[in-house]
Amino acid sequence: MSTLDDLKKFTVVVADTGQFHELKKFSPQDATTNPSLILEAIKDPTYLPLLRDSVKGKKDVYDAYMDLFIAFGVEILKFLPANGRVSIEVDPKLSWDTEASLIFAHKIIERFAKKGIGPEKILIKLASTWEGTQAAAVLEKMGIHCNMTLLFSMAQAAICADAGVTLISPFVGRITDFYKKEKGVTDFSADEDPGVQSVRNIYSYLKKFGYKTQVMGASFRSQKQIVALAGSDLLTIAPKFLEEMSKSQDPVTRKLDPDFAKKSTLEKMDLKRPKFEFLHNDDHGAAFLLADGIRRFAKDLDTLLGIVAKEI
Repeated sequence: MSTLDDLKKFTVVVADTGQFHELKKFSPQDATTNPSLILEAIKDPTYLPLLRDSVKGKKDVYDAYMDLFIAFGVEILKFLPANGRVSIEVDPKLSWDTEASLIFAHKIIERFAKKGIGPEKILIKLASTWEGTQAAAVLEKMGIHCNMTLLFSMAQAAICADAGVTLISPFVGRITDFYKKEKGVTDFSADEDPGVQSVRNIYSYLKKFGYKTQVMGASFRSQKQIVALAGSDLLTIAPKFLEEMSKSQDPVTRKLDPDFAKKSTLEKMDLKRPKFEFLHNDDHGAAFLLADGIRRFAKDLDTLLGIVAKEI
């Protein structure tokens, strides 16, 4: 049995890619995308026909970009099981605008509906800002499920869980990168890795207090980090690590367990906005990484829009 197959005994494996031709090899349950992943995909000549078909006849660049994202989502779903879902991200520049995020989310759902794809196949990705969480709370009540991204702090996890979101995606690797630089080290052991520790704590908090929100670790830098979170509800993994684990036979043992998590000493957090903002910003790594992550996604989206404009 491969390491990947072993991992699947404990955790739902999700592919973190826009390059849908990679999916057939690994049989993931779901797939996640974002502006950076779609930008990476369309640089590959394999995806040039999809880009050109998506923008053909369009005059508005932003409209064409949205159709491109939907086209990738439609193709990705073809490689997933019947109950598989694809995560599609709201424009990162709307991360602090609840109403605009809601409008964008409904446009995503409407465009998939025109392709004959219902909302049960879609996860709306929103940045884990206060405003993003408020948008997610509204969408979840309407039966539109959300995946909260760019999550780096326990405070973010707590408000997402209180909002009743379907999924949260704490970013492991970016936390690790931040603290490597902060501490001037080149690596951490799996148990001392700040990114791994963050997800373990978040998982324990959600399980201890009985939240339905699921935890999906994301943004990995190594196989070591991935297997250190075996037992997380889901893990979204880049194709290079899926490939690596499919060829490895290193055994995987469960690291996260809901029964053990319920014995955690973590205390319940009751977060109104002022307290959330204080606690999140008091975590200087999380505060930097959220803003930096939104900037990066927005920059990649601008690059993507430029490519679409040239095609038009």
